Amino acid sequence: MSETVLVAILPSALPLAERLAGELGARVDLRGRDFDDVATHLRALFLAGHAIVGIASSGILIRCLAPLLSDKRAEPPVLALSEDGSAVVPLLGGHRGANALARRIAAMIEGAGAAITTTGDARLGVALDEPPAGWMLENPSDAKPAMAALLGGAPARQSGRADWLAPLAEQLGDRLTGSDAADADAPVVLSVEGCEPLIWRRRRLMLGLGAARGCPVDEMQALVMATLAENGYAPGDIAAVHSVDLKSDEAAIHAVARFLNVPARFHPVAELEAQTPRLANPSDVVFDEIGCHGVAEAAALLAAGPEGRLTVEKVKSANATCALALPGSDEGGAAEGAAPGTPRGHLAVVGIGPGKADWRTPEASRLIAEADELVGYGLYLDLLGPWARTKQHREFDLGEEEARCRYALERAGEGRRVALICSGDAGIYAMGALVMELVARPEDEGGVTAPAKRVAITHAPGISALQAASARAGALLGHDFCAISLSDLLTYRDAITRRVTAAAEGDFVIAFYNPVSRRRRTLLEEARQILLKHRPATTPVLLASNLGRPDETLRLRDLGSLDTDEVDMLTIVLIGASTSRVARSGDGGAGAEGNWIFTPRGYARKIDGDLS
Repeated sequence: MSETVLVAILPSALPLAERLAGELGARVDLRGRDFDDVATHLRALFLAGHAIVGIASSGILIRCLAPLLSDKRAEPPVLALSEDGSAVVPLLGGHRGANALARRIAAMIEGAGAAITTTGDARLGVALDEPPAGWMLENPSDAKPAMAALLGGAPARQSGRADWLAPLAEQLGDRLTGSDAADADAPVVLSVEGCEPLIWRRRRLMLGLGAARGCPVDEMQALVMATLAENGYAPGDIAAVHSVDLKSDEAAIHAVARFLNVPARFHPVAELEAQTPRLANPSDVVFDEIGCHGVAEAAALLAAGPEGRLTVEKVKSANATCALALPGSDEGGAAEGAAPGTPRGHLAVVGIGPGKADWRTPEASRLIAEADELVGYGLYLDLLGPWARTKQHREFDLGEEEARCRYALERAGEGRRVALICSGDAGIYAMGALVMELVARPEDEGGVTAPAKRVAITHAPGISALQAASARAGALLGHDFCAISLSDLLTYRDAITRRVTAAAEGDFVIAFYNPVSRRRRTLLEEARQILLKHRPATTPVLLASNLGRPDETLRLRDLGSLDTDEVDMLTIVLIGASTSRVARSGDGGAGAEGNWIFTPRGYARKIDGDLS
């Protein structure tokens, strides 16, 4: 679950929000300081997966979020907390953490009550479809009819021991019979009359996996499922998948972890080699290949801890190996001395658009919310507002682009989730290409280290400046267009002028990025002169600055009178094609200074009946 956010709509709610945030490790967002539009902000938090505690009426939260509700199994917790702290009501995600969070908040406020309204919790004392950490319900779709039958008076029988089910015994009394299983690891089964039995399993078994590079997913999954079945285990018995860190980018290992719905964790070669005396099947071949005498058995034993034991020795197929180990203690949680391993690192290269918060995509907001650390140019991090305030972050100056991307990749290589924040779209004149270049280069030729090369990378698109400028002014990109950067810092000047000439001859609408800088003032004028040879001086030009921000400015000029001194580093310049037009609006605040600018695509021929 992403970070919990306490949303204070009124300033009077801030003291309560800040007190709770300190105890919950949560973030506080205050209207007027961190956001203005309540509905837009709540929806962004919801789509990003944040647990929301709104210090407001239930009605406000319901009306704001109702259009987004579609799947109760995926929705984050949403709670309403009265401003005086007397009542906290889980509205959504009761069995996904909201009920537990409500009880926790109520315990922090004297006299407060958690208004739990889900029937199972209220009348059975426990949510049968929400087992605690370390347990899983094998057949969740059968929970609802079983709970309905219990509420209707049906008797039940329980086999196996699960202390967290004790409230159910108290509520049912003589209607519940059964006994503890001799094997503490045996599944717990609740058989309700007239219903399919509910089966809970303890996730304690450690699955060690090894693989040849490019092992087929189907092969590894078939090996794991057959091994479990042949040894009397089920997928729900697996707590985690473990392997060597050299395989942290092996697709088959992650596919198996996803199928089992468990985390995948990875260990250094040296730690696996230290397990050699405990291995049932040490291999000199594996040692010669990667430096340890086994992967599957060693990884499973390392995760099970020093008192753990192999329950299934290494089993192999043509390209995969697997082994199973059980911690020595039958208590829940990680065994003492066990190595938890490191997750595969993840780098999200995120385009946040020009800066307006509600122009940011839900995917971008979610990746930012899930990140352990944010990396970026200071201005871009500032644009995130409250989304960055409670996150660990590292700022870089302009000119430090390579260091910025290298740092983000190497931090992700340590097993962290890192978000590299870019304005606009990260793949358009931003950090996306540089990240790829550093990954593609050999380490001894300026590339990143091997662990950094193995991280998962997600590129999240954003609204680019050229899109935003065209949309704000009308539809200047309505027909064929191109983008050209006028920065000669990384591109030869003659290459830039050749591209401008080609675009001019092709009569493209052109978006000029990086049109000027403090030291570079002449290339825009050179481009203007080239364009004047191919299109009229009356061609419309749009100067757009600070798009999506309070000081957004749109100015209409023409190619003949364009003055370079009007342009700065925060301006994008859009030059129309010879067919681009300006339409004066009756609304002086519309478009660019009351003018709509657009490039017809050719529909006039259809309207006029000229299409043959």
